Amino acid sequence: MSGLKAVFLDRDGTIIHEKPGTYLSDPAKVRPYQSAKAAFKLLQKCGFKFFIVSNQSGIGRGYFTEKEVNAVHARMLKLLKPAVIEEIVFCPHSPDQQCDCRKPKPKLGLQLIRKYHIDPAQSYMIGDKKADVEFGRAIGFKTVLVTTANGKNHLKKYPDLHPDKIASNLLNAARFIAKDCGAAYAQ
Repeated sequence: MSGLKAVFLDRDGTIIHEKPGTYLSDPAKVRPYQSAKAAFKLLQKCGFKFFIVSNQSGIGRGYFTEKEVNAVHARMLKLLKPAVIEEIVFCPHSPDQQCDCRKPKPKLGLQLIRKYHIDPAQSYMIGDKKADVEFGRAIGFKTVLVTTANGKNHLKKYPDLHPDKIASNLLNAARFIAKDCGAAYAQ
């Protein structure tokens, strides 16, 4: 039985610009990376469905509310059209809250896999942090680390971090995935 092919993506620093060390709560400040729309278009041609899995510790830290996060998501989805994101899930806890849903823990990913009947062997996780790579591995996905936002620093800080691919941006990550899947239009 073959399941759905999926790409899970981190939000900040992967799809939209992130200033490391800051917390985004204002929808007006959402800025997708220039390559984001083209990346989604290419991956959609390859038959992938998209899901966003994000740690939003600003909620647990008291910097903003879940309502504000949802407003940021609504703005991001509008800016990414015509790409369709099937679902956005996020951990609202701060790191010291010892939850079981914060990446790199696999809970949120495993829930999506079950809910949508996703085939991990045909799926990918794209992110810009060590936690994204570890999360992807924990749920059985191939992993791509983008060197936008935190990516370069995490490669230096964690020399034993070995994603399946390192890409300069989301479009190059999408090209790798398309090529890995045998798509003729990966260039």
